[in-house]
Amino acid sequence: MADEIDYEVIGKDMQLVEIELDPGESVRAEAGAMMYMSSDIKMHTSTGGGLFKGLKRMVTGESFFITSFTNEGSGKESVAFGAPYPGKIIPIDLSQHGGSFLCQKDAFLCAANGIEVEVAFSKRIGAGLFGGEGFILQRLEGDGLAFIHAGGTIVRKDLASGDTLRVDTGCLVAFSESVKYDIQFVGGFKNALFGGEGVVLATVSGPGTVYLQSLPFSRLADRIVAATGIGAQKRGERGGISGIGEGALGGILGGDRNF
Repeated sequence: MADEIDYEVIGKDMQLVEIELDPGESVRAEAGAMMYMSSDIKMHTSTGGGLFKGLKRMVTGESFFITSFTNEGSGKESVAFGAPYPGKIIPIDLSQHGGSFLCQKDAFLCAANGIEVEVAFSKRIGAGLFGGEGFILQRLEGDGLAFIHAGGTIVRKDLASGDTLRVDTGCLVAFSESVKYDIQFVGGFKNALFGGEGVVLATVSGPGTVYLQSLPFSRLADRIVAATGIGAQKRGERGGISGIGEGALGGILGGDRNF
């Protein structure tokens, strides 16, 4: 059983989550996420279950170590965690989603003690090759609260059975295990070459809950790199044929002959 924790998400665009712990309760977080904590909170960093557990977290984009924060006092104490880049923090009650939830491989921020971060593999070759996150996803397992972070504004879509949504691959943050996830190729030569959205879209089909982000970190990083004039588009937000076409056209119009 996961610890039952109380929380408050603070801020609008650069959020943090403050978690209140009763005596003996703990919360686990990605190493380096802690922002502040009260005096009776004790911090313990470990692999969270041995070498294999640490390696599995590394595969999913997290650090090898995970840190536990435990209230060893006699009253309520608090600890806060901040997201690593501008965006929103999403609380997910796993008990309302059948005990597990899938998310992009570096989305985990913190969770009540008893929640596990596991490796999930995309079941379809197309989704793994072209889905933006590769074959590796994170699976959050347990019966309590977990918190993930994403960029920009967050949109929640509750899909009924048979409902299908087509999404830019980078904008898909997290979804229920019951949601079917696949890849659909964009038709048309001009769409693929100059559309700016890549040659594939993610398709998600209900029933289940899907979370979308308006500003994937890779897109933000691309804009920053492009503004500095150093290796624009290297992070590959607009990959494949789209990236080649747009890069070539941009190089011709911008006078860059190194494309």
